[in-house]
Amino acid sequence: MALFEAVHNYYEHLVYHHIRETLLDSNKNYDGRFLEDIACLALNQLPARYVREDVDTGSFLAEGELESMEVAVNNAVQFALDKVRSHPEGPSEKP
Repeated sequence: MALFEAVHNYYEHLVYHHIRETLLDSNKNYDGRFLEDIACLALNQLPARYVREDVDTGSFLAEGELESMEVAVNNAVQFALDKVRSHPEGPSEKP
């Protein structure tokens, strides 16, 4: 295993999970680039929170902090979705 391979931004997990739960579970068919653009824009709206293991994060969060992070993720994904939809020349939703 390469050194630092496990280190990642915890918000990535939260954003990807939120996109899967809200967009991929809908009845719409989304272009992969469309979803990647949403993930990038959403992550750029959030602070970095680097961890080695996702399970470690729970033990280091203050009470209510995970809920605050999830609200921030929801807002960031919604912002990104609105932004990407407002630029039709880029990747788009498939009909």
